[in-house]
Amino acid sequence: MARTKEDHCNFCGRGRSEVNLLISGINGFICDQCAEQAKMILDEAMARNRKDEIDTLDFASLPRPNDIKEFLDGYVIGQEEAKKALCVAVYNHYKRLLQPKDHDGVEIEKSNIIMVGRTGTGKTLLARTIAKMLKVPFAIVDATVLTEAGYVGEDVESILTRLLMDCDYDTKRAERGIVFIDEIDKIARKGDNPSITRDVSGEGVQQGLLKLLEGSKVNVPPAGGRKHPEQKFIEVDTTNILFICGGAFDGIETKIAARLNTHSVGFKTDEKRKDVDRDNLLQYITPADLKKFGLIPEIVGRLPILTYLEPLDKDALRRILTEPRNAITKQYVKLFAMDGIKLTYDEAVYDYIVAKAIEFKLGARGLRSITESIMMDAMFSMPSSNKKSLKITLDYAKEQLSKSSLERMQVS
Repeated sequence: MARTKEDHCNFCGRGRSEVNLLISGINGFICDQCAEQAKMILDEAMARNRKDEIDTLDFASLPRPNDIKEFLDGYVIGQEEAKKALCVAVYNHYKRLLQPKDHDGVEIEKSNIIMVGRTGTGKTLLARTIAKMLKVPFAIVDATVLTEAGYVGEDVESILTRLLMDCDYDTKRAERGIVFIDEIDKIARKGDNPSITRDVSGEGVQQGLLKLLEGSKVNVPPAGGRKHPEQKFIEVDTTNILFICGGAFDGIETKIAARLNTHSVGFKTDEKRKDVDRDNLLQYITPADLKKFGLIPEIVGRLPILTYLEPLDKDALRRILTEPRNAITKQYVKLFAMDGIKLTYDEAVYDYIVAKAIEFKLGARGLRSITESIMMDAMFSMPSSNKKSLKITLDYAKEQLSKSSLERMQVS
């Protein structure tokens, strides 16, 4: 009896019986093992391409501040001052990486930036959005998990671990990246006077951050977390890493108000007080206010660019709800579209959601919480029904929100 010819992989030559899967093409076959190997080769090639893109940066191809801001405008509503400061800082960071090594004695130093704004005004969103268009490694880290060395939590050096992960542990690329440190206000010391007791998640962390912000060679644990003697470290030079910090600094408005009133003495007292915008005191913030809040002077000095985010009013919240490319309402429309359901909203529903967000004092994050409460029942039942359309009316929104726990929130 003649033996039938077995199909085989055109790359390694193994037959169909020797592999788990044999994928057929137009004129040949490839087995699952060779396909996995090809994917590894492709990933390595793509990583090299990303590295080459950074290494071949030239001034002509750099995104200008206007270009960066135009991109941010598609995702973030308002916050013009913060956008300008962020765009200029990123653009100057690019130029700093490209500065020629001449002998004129002028060396461009980095200008780390700190953004202050109430919760839900868009600090983290700005960072996440700008990361989408950068040509350098970018990492977002949270300062709340950091503690002084030797205590439960994470060492300050673990901030750089996420940056290394973003560039596949390529140290040279990581040393040219950008780090966004969120919740920087959570490491403020407990008072304006130097601490006489251990402040392991406050002043101690700030002192550990000094060497990172200023620029020095730091031993970084490759997997993050705690350092131990047997662990191998990766040495990272932070001289060319740009640090962007953000925090809500809850309560700093009272310190700003006290400072503004202190100097209002004399015949023009009432006139000066009228010029102060009580609804947006953050626009008057100074480095001295950060120091009074609990940041040590050395940290404040290493964050020379100070900008603020404006509180969101009714019009801004209304635009956030519907206009950005990634608007909340557009996300729900897409979710229902995946089930073949056309979702529409009455215009009055938008105003109702915004009014509730202002009432609950939740900022832009409140828009999602309220919308989720309104849509919960529909998201549960509609995928199993035969209906192909859903229109959210004002009466329906009020009914659904009245059944949720959000409606019972007590706002002081």
